[in-house]
Amino acid sequence: MTPGPDDLLDQRLYQQYCFACGHANPLGLKMRFRRDGADGVVCEYTPRLEHQGFPGVMHGGVLVALMDEAMAWAMYAAHRALGVTAKMETRYRRSASPEAPLVVRARVGRTRGRRIEVESSIEDPDGAVLVESTALFLRVPAEDEAQLLGQLGWDVPGPHAESSGEPGAESESDEQATSG
Repeated sequence: MTPGPDDLLDQRLYQQYCFACGHANPLGLKMRFRRDGADGVVCEYTPRLEHQGFPGVMHGGVLVALMDEAMAWAMYAAHRALGVTAKMETRYRRSASPEAPLVVRARVGRTRGRRIEVESSIEDPDGAVLVESTALFLRVPAEDEAQLLGQLGWDVPGPHAESSGEPGAESESDEQATSG
């Protein structure tokens, strides 16, 4: 059975080797998401000591990986979209301890053609924002997206984003991006 469109908790979505969310990856972060409104997701994450940079401080690269993954899941939750990170800007507000749970949030902002703007934050248990990020993702072309969804076992049909018709909306020939 294929996971339903509103069931981000379906264990089958996580039976993969993705470094951030794949539960089959023994070295991965093993993130798990639930919806946070119509266009967002949230993950309660418990860091491990291996995520430390300086003593008592989480490594910034791990924090960015948490937000990048949350933003990808927000796109999937909101639009059934798979995309790659084209650009990401991060602001570190306060250090994060590897010994305290974190709340990772992400929300889709604007969609123009294949371009999807997403924002994310990481909070401490008291709700203080530790890290914030905004990113531009490029949606994978429809034929590639269908193939990837099938490979992941996520063959839930969904409409592929159409151009918004806004001036400046990008075409299928958008700039190259890195996977994310």
